[in-house]
Formats: sequence, C-alpha cells, structure tokens
Amino acid sequence: MSTLQELRERRRKRLRFQLRRKAGGRPRLSVFRAGKNIYAQVIDDSVGRTVAAASSLDKDFKSGGTTGGNRDAAAAVGKLVAERAVAAGVKQVVFDRGAYLYHGRVKALAEAAREGGLSF
Repeated sequence: MSTLQELRERRRKRLRFQLRRKAGGRPRLSVFRAGKNIYAQVIDDSVGRTVAAASSLDKDFKSGGTTGGNRDAAAAVGKLVAERAVAAGVKQVVFDRGAYLYHGRVKALAEAAREGGLSF
C-alpha cells in the first residue's frame, strides 16, 4: 500500500509532466502549501532559475491576520508574486498547483496572481 506522501509525489510528477507539454516555453508559477505558510515562485525551466518568489514569511507580506495559513494570506502572496514577476518582465505563466487541489488557499493565490497581472 502506498503512503500518503508517495501518492502526493505521483500526483505532482503527473501534473508536472502535463505542464511541460503544455508550457510552450512559458515560466511556471509553482505553489507550495504548508500548514502555517504558503510559498509561490515563478520558475523558468529552460534556464533553471527562479524569476520571482514570494511567501507569507516575506518582509513585504501584508495580511489582515497574523498567520500565513489562510485564504487572505494566500491572496496577498499571489498579488506579491505577480507584482515581482511583472517587474521581472514575465506576464504569461503556466500554473503548477503541485499535488494540491485547485481549492481554498491554492485557488485564492491563483486568482490574486491573475488580478496582479499574470495570465494563465
């Protein structure tokens, strides 16, 4: 029987493979969701470097609550990573949700990134 971690890894790899086919040279907006924080980074896989990154631990992070583990915090991180990516010259990305469902904090981050100027 597979453990939860192994199943998550399989889902992540399956999604990453599909994204690689669809990307068309666009950078990837990758999301990592932890219990108390959320992280997002725009990665250019063609050269293997991070173009922009933001998390709920950043100094520039502003949220109504004190924690980084809620939807408001995820939306703030989404706007912040979008601002940084647009400043770096990236407007089109492909969204990599990892093994997470497009729901809750992941969805809030994605919608805020779209409002911030990224298109995917």
